[in-house]
Amino acid sequence: MSTAATSAPITWRVRGALETLSTDERRALMQRDGGSSAAAGSDIDTIRTRTRGIIADVRTRGDAALYEFAQSFDRVALESIDVPRREWTRALDTLDPALRRALERAAANISTVHSAFRPTTVEVSPEPGIVIGRRPDPLARVGVYAPGGRAAYPSSLLMGAVPARVAGVGEVMVCSPPSPSGLPTDVVLAAAELANVDRVFAIGGAGAIAAMALGTETVPRVDRIVGPGNAYVAEAKLQLVSHVTIDSPAGPSELLVLADERANPDVLARELLAQAEHDPDAAVIAVLVASEAYADRVHDALATLVATTPRADIVRIALSARSALLTCASLAEGIAFTNDWAAEHLLLAVRDDVRDDTLAALRHAGTIFVGESASVAYGDYMTGANHVLPTAGLARCYSGLSTLDFVRWTTWQRVTPAAAAALADDVGVFADSEGLPGHAAAARAWGVDA
Repeated sequence: MSTAATSAPITWRVRGALETLSTDERRALMQRDGGSSAAAGSDIDTIRTRTRGIIADVRTRGDAALYEFAQSFDRVALESIDVPRREWTRALDTLDPALRRALERAAANISTVHSAFRPTTVEVSPEPGIVIGRRPDPLARVGVYAPGGRAAYPSSLLMGAVPARVAGVGEVMVCSPPSPSGLPTDVVLAAAELANVDRVFAIGGAGAIAAMALGTETVPRVDRIVGPGNAYVAEAKLQLVSHVTIDSPAGPSELLVLADERANPDVLARELLAQAEHDPDAAVIAVLVASEAYADRVHDALATLVATTPRADIVRIALSARSALLTCASLAEGIAFTNDWAAEHLLLAVRDDVRDDTLAALRHAGTIFVGESASVAYGDYMTGANHVLPTAGLARCYSGLSTLDFVRWTTWQRVTPAAAAALADDVGVFADSEGLPGHAAAARAWGVDA
């Protein structure tokens, strides 16, 4: 990194008071479906077209296509797609002890938290003689995608596989790109062993998603695919939703900090930097119930950190392309904007006497980190909450990954003869109004005069 790069000032896409934002500025902040760099503009069409071709190739040629993709995309001549269990065991046994302890601690916390979130069977009786029941049935087979290209993310494997196991999924399999050795990275294999998955495949990208969604000679078709990935992985998941369910549409990392002047500017700066360093397309926003002078302190603290971080170039692009430093006169105004933006990660750093009420008012976020010491990094790795979260404003309607994503619901209905007689007339009238005489006759057959 050059001296000029380290000393250059940081700039924001938008900076100023919330109440003075123009319509165009607000729209620019709200629209995060496209990126600022690699996935922007006409490249989106290129990604869609190439992904469509990869899916079609897997559909028609199966394993043969996967071997070719490994050669062309990963520069690896695979001997086998299926990774033997002995390789997972070896990877765990030879893993750095400190990293192994961290992975084991994370897996244990994820298991504890998601066990508490398991859904349960419920029966209800709306009227005498009528019983409606609903039961969560674990999915038969789930696929977890674990990135392994420019960076390996064993945390994402744990976040997908451990809740699936807790939910009782019959078979959990993992796809991760091969390294030059022809296998996924050792840390990913070690995480697979810790999570007790059933199978691991050395395939990545859109081809892996297509294989799990459609099935090949070696890779069985799954019922749901979870886990983050690059733009091609995300696009493949979207293109295959008619064949398989997915966790949620995913995009670049996001953070919104909602804070007042009691918060330490250095803490806020660290959190903003941590998310901005993910990707040039990351989006970070600070909404400060504070003066412009306090906003300057946050800006200066962040500029100091950016000047020394190895990922300064990435952070600068993210700040200038998709991020904002905003002030507002009231907490209510800040809450309203925060709910509209619907962040993947939301750090709440306001004074203690309003914190709980503010938390209750925040309805649209993947995960809310309450208090300055609740660093987003802790949630990314260790607290046990899931880090597979909705982005691009989809926290308005999607939730973070949980055991709920690994079950489907079976509903049953019991109706006694006496209850059927009580329902007969009203159901018959209903059916008549919709022009369905067969329905009406089936209902009235149980009437008292039948």
